[in-house]
Amino acid sequence: MKQSHDNQTRERHEHGVSARHCLDRRQVLLTGGAAVTMIALNGVPSIGIAAPLHALKADYPRQKIGRISALKTGAPIEFTYPYGNVSNILVRLGVPAGAGVGPQQDIVAFNQICTHMGGPLQDTFKKEHQILGPCPLHLTTFDLTRHGMVVSGHATESLPQIVLETVGDDLYAVGVMGLVYGYAANVAARRA
Repeated sequence: MKQSHDNQTRERHEHGVSARHCLDRRQVLLTGGAAVTMIALNGVPSIGIAAPLHALKADYPRQKIGRISALKTGAPIEFTYPYGNVSNILVRLGVPAGAGVGPQQDIVAFNQICTHMGGPLQDTFKKEHQILGPCPLHLTTFDLTRHGMVVSGHATESLPQIVLETVGDDLYAVGVMGLVYGYAANVAARRA
């Protein structure tokens, strides 16, 4: 009888049937992955739901920078914002643009300092392609219809876009999307 029981146990092990229940590698990975996902999305279940995260918003000054009726398509107007030494352009592109304002959503404003190494972008606007650049240092070019994203060159970050607001015919700068080159924060003093 003892020998018969040993043979049955041996057969079960040889055919993959075991009296003991063990986790294989796949089950461990799936269970562990599910647990990590639950903790990341919901916090530790015994603690409760994780506190919601809120975006930080800087307070920018509201500054009138022009009038819609005064803008000509493809003719940029320079202005300073959020500080007197930070040069930007306001331009009507003639085609809808990311974060554009106005009746055709084609009025945008951008900082004129290259995000790669701070090269000057004054007088580099090309109206036939709606781009700013190339930067004289490393030839970075930015697409103004797509939130100032890099088209070519060494920069890895988009050009800071000035957030615009319209009230009737008046245009106001009310914020900056992206960090102005040379500043640790857009609404703080320039770093030393």
